[in-house]
Amino acid sequence: MARYMGFVRLEEGIEGPPEQMSTAMGEFMARSAAAGTLVDAGGLFGTEDSVNFVIRGGEMTRIDGPYAETKEVVGGWALMRFDDHETAIASCREMAQLHLDHWPGRDLTITLRQISEAPGAD
Repeated sequence: MARYMGFVRLEEGIEGPPEQMSTAMGEFMARSAAAGTLVDAGGLFGTEDSVNFVIRGGEMTRIDGPYAETKEVVGGWALMRFDDHETAIASCREMAQLHLDHWPGRDLTITLRQISEAPGAD
């Protein structure tokens, strides 16, 4: 069984999702948790209180938010487990479809990435 991380990227500073989107995602997350595929998930606040540590040229710089140049941010995430890659993709597609159906007019990107595991890790 492999672990995956899903990210929802959307415009910075937009209002939260409508109630029907929150309800649909809550039901999806409950089904996924009951099936044992959802490990954890959550939404993120905007960048107003975020901190970046940038390492360049052998030096580290701290940059506090908000970031005027930022147009798109990670607004939510999910840690999931699946038996195979195709099942992970199907689940992520279902989550994307929920956004399309219940948050009309919102532009966003949902990314699915497999987590690199240490040798022998489950």
